[in-house]
Amino acid sequence: MKNLKNMLKSKKPIVIPGVYDALGAKIAQKIRFEAIFQTGYGTSATLFGMPDYGFVGSAETVNNARRICNAVSIPVIVDADTGYGNALSVWKLVKELEAAGAGGIFLEDQKWPKRCGHMQGKEIVPQEEYTEKLSAAIDARENKDFIIVARTDARATKGLDEAIQRGKQNKKTGADAIFVEAPESFEEMKKIGKEINAPLVANMIEGGATPLNSAKALNSLGFKIILYPLSVLYANTYATMNILKELKDTGSTLKQKQRLVNFDQFNNLVELQKYREMEKKYEKAKSE
Repeated sequence: MKNLKNMLKSKKPIVIPGVYDALGAKIAQKIRFEAIFQTGYGTSATLFGMPDYGFVGSAETVNNARRICNAVSIPVIVDADTGYGNALSVWKLVKELEAAGAGGIFLEDQKWPKRCGHMQGKEIVPQEEYTEKLSAAIDARENKDFIIVARTDARATKGLDEAIQRGKQNKKTGADAIFVEAPESFEEMKKIGKEINAPLVANMIEGGATPLNSAKALNSLGFKIILYPLSVLYANTYATMNILKELKDTGSTLKQKQRLVNFDQFNNLVELQKYREMEKKYEKAKSE
């Protein structure tokens, strides 16, 4: 498995897609992404059919991480929301996610119940409280390659300058990368890149508060992780709506056939042949 900390030291940007299940993780690995992100927004939507509004808890996050990590050999960074409690809760969560095979976390400074960083109505905790949680996460990790990304949502509640100050403090505390959520312009992103001397996260959400830009342009400003957390979720939702509409309207999927993988292609993706060979191996051993 590639080392996330070494990736952060590289000159080139790391483009990371968001996934919410093991199948999406396997597809991302097959497309040869170097790392993936377990999205809390997508987890809430697909587990519960509910928005990213504080409905996902620690158990759902860890269980989903375990499934995703078991499916791939590339690093998985997990959206740990606010850590689901106090500093001790964060310490426990990091231990559990490391045991599940995760390669890192995003930890944010919102008040619970949190909500998606591009939604209205967010509130943040005092910096001192967040520093306690961040310190607990740093203390809890045992794998030196496990990365901790410190996210602040202060841009929406206290302004850009406060968000930058929090980013600087989080770097001083020991975060491996800094994430200022939801800047509203390319100029704001320039200021973040100029003032925070650390690997930075750019969060690219289609239709979100931050304008989309190329990985090359963002990397030139100092952004190292270029995150597309919801592209897979939105694309799959679009495809599902279209195929179901076609089926409802016509009673068939014939017109959409070319837009689908076929039976054999899907079985290849989930490695059916590998399991057939394993089955034959054990049947042979039993008969000997």
